[in-house]
Amino acid sequence: MEHYVEFCLGKKGAYEDYPFGPEALVMKVEGKMFALISDDRKSISLKCDPVIAENLREQHAAVIPGYHMNKKHWNTVLLDGSLEQDEVESMITHSYELVVKSLPKAVRESLSGS
Repeated sequence: MEHYVEFCLGKKGAYEDYPFGPEALVMKVEGKMFALISDDRKSISLKCDPVIAENLREQHAAVIPGYHMNKKHWNTVLLDGSLEQDEVESMITHSYELVVKSLPKAVRESLSGS
């Protein structure tokens, strides 16, 4: 779990928040959530393009519709060891990039260093 927390925090502008209480660690960029890490459930919920979300669910038993999230736009990834670390990291990056893409242009540019 700690690896994925550090991976999320390595994203430019990312920070930790606990808006749902101490048991749910939320990773945000510019006030928008891109990951919800649940230590109790050993899972991470990530924003995802709806088509890609469906494909990931079909390909991996450990990827399920977002737990307590909008199931069209969020997946929950069960960290049960069945997915390679780089696959989970790729999903985290996709989530972060989707959120950044939705931010105002000036904010996006500041995050990309342009």
